[in-house]
Amino acid sequence: MANITLKDGAVREVAEGTTVLDFVKSFSNSLAKKALACKIDGETKDLMTVIDGNHQVEILTFEDEDGRWALRHSASHILAQAVKRLYGDKNVKLAIGPAIDNGFYYDFDMDHQLSTEDLAKIEKEMKKIVKENLAIVRKEVTRQEALDFFNAEGESYKVELINDLPEDAMITMYSQGEFTDLCAGPHVVSTGKVKAIKLQSVAGAYWHGSEKNKMLQRVYGTAFEKQADLDAYLKMLEEAAKRDHRKLGKELDLFSLHEEGPGFPFFHPNGMVIRNELINYWREVHRQFGYQEIKTPMIMNRKLWETSGHWDHYKENMYFTKIDGEDYAIKPMNCPGGMLVYLTQQHSYRDLPLRLGELGLVHRHELSGALHGLMRVRNFTQDDAHIFMLPSQIEDEIQRVIDLFDKVYSTFGLTYHAELSTRPEDSMGSDEVWETATNALRNALEHRGLKYVINEGDGAFYGPKIDFHLTDSIGRTWQCGTIQLDMLMPEKFDLTYIGEDGQKHRPVMIHRVVYGSIERFIGILIENYAGAFPVWLAPVQVKILPISDKYVDYAYEIKRKMFDLGIRVEVDDRNEKIGYKIREAQVKKVPYSIIVGESELENKNISVRKRREKDTVTMDTDEFINNLLEEIKTKAQ
Repeated sequence: MANITLKDGAVREVAEGTTVLDFVKSFSNSLAKKALACKIDGETKDLMTVIDGNHQVEILTFEDEDGRWALRHSASHILAQAVKRLYGDKNVKLAIGPAIDNGFYYDFDMDHQLSTEDLAKIEKEMKKIVKENLAIVRKEVTRQEALDFFNAEGESYKVELINDLPEDAMITMYSQGEFTDLCAGPHVVSTGKVKAIKLQSVAGAYWHGSEKNKMLQRVYGTAFEKQADLDAYLKMLEEAAKRDHRKLGKELDLFSLHEEGPGFPFFHPNGMVIRNELINYWREVHRQFGYQEIKTPMIMNRKLWETSGHWDHYKENMYFTKIDGEDYAIKPMNCPGGMLVYLTQQHSYRDLPLRLGELGLVHRHELSGALHGLMRVRNFTQDDAHIFMLPSQIEDEIQRVIDLFDKVYSTFGLTYHAELSTRPEDSMGSDEVWETATNALRNALEHRGLKYVINEGDGAFYGPKIDFHLTDSIGRTWQCGTIQLDMLMPEKFDLTYIGEDGQKHRPVMIHRVVYGSIERFIGILIENYAGAFPVWLAPVQVKILPISDKYVDYAYEIKRKMFDLGIRVEVDDRNEKIGYKIREAQVKKVPYSIIVGESELENKNISVRKRREKDTVTMDTDEFINNLLEEIKTKAQ
């Protein structure tokens, strides 16, 4: 018998030689039906894995990332099997077919050029394979057995993959019906588990990602456990396409991107309004939370970046220049400059915590293929802050930062979940320092009662971090805020403070961002609001629409009154029908349209039409202005 420890700590006894699936069935049929894979001592495996001793076992369902991965990886094999069935074994060579975030793909080498019509046929065949409920069977083989099999099948890409494996690598193949693939797994127990499938697109992809190799055809798809979940996801994608910030950015004249500066966004007047309002709000909140603002240079000497560790750990993402024959770097991060500001004077323990905020323009080299509107750029304004503190102040300061995050994100109607990222392979410092820093972040989260997940090995090279993932109005998540605890950089820059004992001591430092990148945050807000910004952020808050030329003077009289109070207001005095003007204001997503004609002029009032509403309301001008100013002041959603 073997003792199996489950995720909740419960220990169950089972006969050795039992599969994990049968073990689950022995105590919960409902869980067995939902189970897709398992983790044995932290390693993800198939449910048909045989229990061979005492282990920790976690059962994975579609709710778990690794469970979803197993289902979608299995879907990629179903895709390959369907393509082979439809276009003939000898006409299709298989490359790779992994699961990816939100779906899967498979790369094919075939003469037939796949079209949208082909995807519909392939998807139909995939659903047929799902209905057949073929068992997915794992088999360990020797290198020679694998080579013999795939050579006989004419699968040259699989042969190359096998030859690239280390000599001592375990080689496994998975079979379902007549189809067999080289694969490390894990997979679900049968094709019938993949209940909901959708093929989405076909694109070109070079083998091994190198343009020196042959161009293959990559078919993308997604898979869910339930059709209802797939339908909801596809609806979200459809909605996301309408909200694409690149499309809306152009339509609303917010920003543009040009070949002359790939990855370097150009902000137009409308976009600058949003940007400046975000910055004004940032300054207001940071003043309330006790921050002082600084500004550090964009270009600094190589020696600084060697001291900070960026030269050794981040060089491939940096831009360089020479000045007077010496190496300089354009800053990818603001922190080294913040260290130099701290060093300009000797600090006492009474000065701490010292909170220094910076809206710093940084440059990072991103591959051209990774660039994406405002979401992935090569220069951006990082709303950084560095907090220097006593070791005893760590938790209070982390809690204070989270309070600030709560205030900011709630202003935009955004919720979040937290993730704790631990030490990466490429990092600086001792195990002891990393353990102390990681525990400090973990304790802060737990004492606050904030649920979190752990991202092993995803911390910064100088310290662990808490990432805050925002959820937008259609359910997507975006990583924005970060709190990084750093005990290493203060040591590298020899930062000190004079303690109560009159001796020098080393401060602890927090790096943190709220928006993350102002550019990216604007992109997120464009998509979150679908371009219909709340009044306080809207580039044009009020559009005044005179019915004819006779009422233009009255329109400008109202405009002057609003403009002098700081309201962003425009008059549409074009010789167009009023219906056309109203529709255009709606398309431009202006929060309020004011219609003025004979009645309004005679009674010295206005007719107000709110965005998304069909009816107009007659109001006293001053009453409307006062209501609008209150809406702006309170940053109403």
